[in-house]
Amino acid sequence: MKKGIIISIGCAIAVLIGIVFICATTGDKVMTKEKGVYIVNTTTLTQDVIGYNGTTPLKIYIKDDKIQKIEALPNEETPGFFARVQENLLNKWNGMTVKQAATAEVDAVSGATYSSNAVIANVKAGVKYYQKHKR
Repeated sequence: MKKGIIISIGCAIAVLIGIVFICATTGDKVMTKEKGVYIVNTTTLTQDVIGYNGTTPLKIYIKDDKIQKIEALPNEETPGFFARVQENLLNKWNGMTVKQAATAEVDAVSGATYSSNAVIANVKAGVKYYQKHKR
């Protein structure tokens, strides 16, 4: 009886160690770091932020607490309107410190207000995540 209990406890510990190892090696799916640049991917972070036709996920590149660039990820927004957002909005945060970007009042692109507001919400959420999780 004692031998069976010891084996069961040993198996449970082995499974627990395996789970901890898997969790530790999968890493953060929202923020990665490459060559000193933090990259925040808002895909899973802002699933509830909706533009005109759906989510508008972004990649936010941050180095030395300054935004280097912001890239739009695949989305379902109307291509012509979203192209205007990419051309006229995504670069508004370039060079801003993370602190400035967190509170920046950025105007939406006329005619693409829903998409613009979703992008602005994504940037704010991404910057907030970076501030909280930066190592």
